[in-house]
Amino acid sequence: MSALTDLIYAGSNAVVGLTEGAVKDAIEKFGADHKVAFPDTAYFLPTIYAATGVKVRTLGDLPACVDVMKSLVSWKDDLGEALNAGLATAVGAEIIEALQYATGQAAYGTESESGIGFVPDAVIRSLGVPLVTGDIPGVAVVIGEAANPDDLAAVVKDYQSKGILTFLVGNVIDQAAKCGVRMGLEFRVVPLGHGVTSVIHVVTVAIRAALIFGNVQPGDMKTLLTYTKERVPAFVNTFGPLNEVVVSAGAGAIALGFPVVADVDLGDNQVPGALESCTDHSQTVQRSLSLRNIKIKVKEMPIPVAFASAFEGEIVRRNDMHAEFTVGVTPTCELVAMRELDEIKDHSITLIGPDIDGEAPLSLPLGIFVEVAGARMQADFEPVIERKIHYWLNYIEGVMHTGQRNLLRVRINKDSYERGLRLKHFGEVIYHMVMDDFESVVDKCQVTIITDADKVRELLEKEGLPRYNARDARLASMTDESVDTFYTCVLCQSFAPAHVCVVTPERLGLCGAVSWLDAKATKELEPAGTAQPVKKEGCLDEAKGIYESVNKAVEEASHGAVSSVSLYSLLEDPMTSCGCFECICGILPEANGVIIVNREFKGMTPVGMTFGELASMTGGGVQTPGFMGHGRHFTSSKKFIKAEGGIQRIVWMPKELKDDIATRLNKTAKELLGIDNFTDMICDETIATESDKVLEFLTEKNHPALSMDPIM
Repeated sequence: MSALTDLIYAGSNAVVGLTEGAVKDAIEKFGADHKVAFPDTAYFLPTIYAATGVKVRTLGDLPACVDVMKSLVSWKDDLGEALNAGLATAVGAEIIEALQYATGQAAYGTESESGIGFVPDAVIRSLGVPLVTGDIPGVAVVIGEAANPDDLAAVVKDYQSKGILTFLVGNVIDQAAKCGVRMGLEFRVVPLGHGVTSVIHVVTVAIRAALIFGNVQPGDMKTLLTYTKERVPAFVNTFGPLNEVVVSAGAGAIALGFPVVADVDLGDNQVPGALESCTDHSQTVQRSLSLRNIKIKVKEMPIPVAFASAFEGEIVRRNDMHAEFTVGVTPTCELVAMRELDEIKDHSITLIGPDIDGEAPLSLPLGIFVEVAGARMQADFEPVIERKIHYWLNYIEGVMHTGQRNLLRVRINKDSYERGLRLKHFGEVIYHMVMDDFESVVDKCQVTIITDADKVRELLEKEGLPRYNARDARLASMTDESVDTFYTCVLCQSFAPAHVCVVTPERLGLCGAVSWLDAKATKELEPAGTAQPVKKEGCLDEAKGIYESVNKAVEEASHGAVSSVSLYSLLEDPMTSCGCFECICGILPEANGVIIVNREFKGMTPVGMTFGELASMTGGGVQTPGFMGHGRHFTSSKKFIKAEGGIQRIVWMPKELKDDIATRLNKTAKELLGIDNFTDMICDETIATESDKVLEFLTEKNHPALSMDPIM
């Protein structure tokens, strides 16, 4: 074991020396007051901040951090102490990478040749839902240079097919690119950078997960390491010879709880469960997953291309397109309808109209008609299944699906067509996924794909529009008062153990992915699963939405962390947040109202904080009066901060968000306030971001918030 510890300390000391010299040179050239920061994060230099609580803002803050590194690398023939030296290597890597940004030397971008570098907070938050749902079952870090590039590509593609989020560091980036691995965040294969220090960018993802979702407090190193080990399902694969710096970086990963699998023979230096050899690349994936106890539910599809959640974000450009189905050009319709068991034939897949054979680019109508039957099937589950079609078709390699109902755009790329993908395969995917994901309520399923324009119009007029309208009427009539049951959702507790969502007809989950109907369906599909019913009993305050039964359910589900929740209040016991919320609401006292900012917005808000800075004040299952995470479409709900006056308190939001929710919000404002085009009265960043200028705009528009009672 001493040979291993020797390598770790040698690597750590090398990084310490390199870091100390780089810091000294930067201060001499730019001055101690020169700012240093990673882009688009509220967590300073995250590794240093999480481990020590130190907020590094300038180059002058770094020498003290280097001194801490030095204290961790005093040689001891003890593996535990050597792992601390590995953490010192992580700190050094973070400083070196940060200096590249601070001095303008960062060569990162979006192309595979350079890597993306630092991963912004917003990306981590967006990954929260797929991580907790299992769409991303684990995180792989692949580093080095493989002796055989084809072996490397096979491993990465295997991870991709299983939905594993894979980060590449080193020459494996070029090797994967040359072997045809599709890379980018949208494919969940992310090149970070060629230098070994760029591995810190995946380390900070894990560390910020602890800060964002786990409410781990900066400086609490013990809790941080426990969180990353138990709740971040990450591991490392090294390819090629191991030098001392790579070994030291690996020690840092092990300290965080991430096992390392090397493709060289480590002999007696192996540490079972933490550092293991696997020289047979055909076994690398299996060994790595088993070390983190990651279970993959393999979905074998009878289609000629790959099927995985890793392809969900794929964009099919016009030049790469073989066929397109687009509303406005041709009729489109997507519909799920419940039938009696004797009315349909199981696994019947029918194509009505021409297939996509022909010269590109083809433009065709598209109707997707899914009929389901089952003893436990309910009409309320139709739209739940229907929305899933969007995800399932996007999981097909080379297919892009957007929209819903009769507003669809679907594209198929040339490569997938040439490999044999045809419309019957859409039917196979939908059938298998319906029977897999909804097996407890669906006993039979048949799928009809229609590319005949008249037949699509007939489907839409006879079946589609009547069902859409009936559902809309049903949803419109569903209020929190009209039901006797709410649902708790603890989907995100694998990352935020103290957080509990309370989902009602008028308040969807803060991630935006779980409506009341979704929660109801989830309870039917998994009786002991993440969504549990709560009888609406013991109303303590109707305006604030406080119920004895809800408080009891939340206290039980949060393991005592939260004992009281106001469903409709921003100021009194607001609902907790996990960290993957779509939006956050905060008070702007000068305007007597609230701002709302979505996680995609990178600019400054009128309260003087970015989304990330606002979000850092909540999340992780804590209640922060005056701040509240929520879904986009809760903004237009009649229950939105009802206790503080409701939607008329909204005074500012980013233009993209305002445009997205305008129709719903304006409808609610008309019904509640009698105001037409209420969103025209709401300020956005194209008008002003400074509070005094916002106030001028609101005064000009005679915004109702200005005449309301003080919000605080």
